[in-house]
Amino acid sequence: MTKAVIFDVDGTLIDSVPQHARAWQDAFRNFGHDIPFEDLRRQIGKGGDKLLPVFLSEDELQGVGQALEKHRSQILKERYLPTMRGFAQVRALIERLQADGKQLALASSAKQDELQAYKKIAQIDDLIDTETSSDDAQESKPDPDIFQAALQQLKGIAAGDAIVVGDTPYDAEAAGKAGLRTIGLLSGGWSAEELKRAGCVATYQDPADLLAHYDSSPLVGSQTSRA
Repeated sequence: MTKAVIFDVDGTLIDSVPQHARAWQDAFRNFGHDIPFEDLRRQIGKGGDKLLPVFLSEDELQGVGQALEKHRSQILKERYLPTMRGFAQVRALIERLQADGKQLALASSAKQDELQAYKKIAQIDDLIDTETSSDDAQESKPDPDIFQAALQQLKGIAAGDAIVVGDTPYDAEAAGKAGLRTIGLLSGGWSAEELKRAGCVATYQDPADLLAHYDSSPLVGSQTSRA
């Protein structure tokens, strides 16, 4: 039986993947790198420590990596944060899980201050207290650190008792390394086939679709895979 649910945030609870990709694109361009939007979009879900080496050489990482990431964060807050919206039925899904007695946590590659803003956008800042961010992990997704940190904060929960809800292959890979199953949502722009190849046990369109199929989903313990 599923006793706890650990949620990713970007692309899972809030519609923010395009904004993150554009913020990175703007930041890279200001540092002399013109990177296609789609190449960046497919890296969203990783922390900056994993994303930057995809596009920068080792020398560039040492020279401008930290400055570029800080610049990206400022761009995100100033230009794109106001355009982010929560997906439909997120609050209703969280309330349903709480009514069923599930322990809940957030596990995001975002910085802690960004995560607080995202909770308000998703309208769940008064519902979930247990959370981990990139500040709680030595390595970001697809390494398992963030999910392991979240699991440690849940009371009496073993990996087999919990399930992750995420939107990227990086969520599924990181969760798998921590011994956790993953439900994949297509709301972040990845296909059901890509998410299942990464290890997702079931996929749904978005939080509203997951809520609509709640009783037959792995949220209540079913192992049945769903396209």
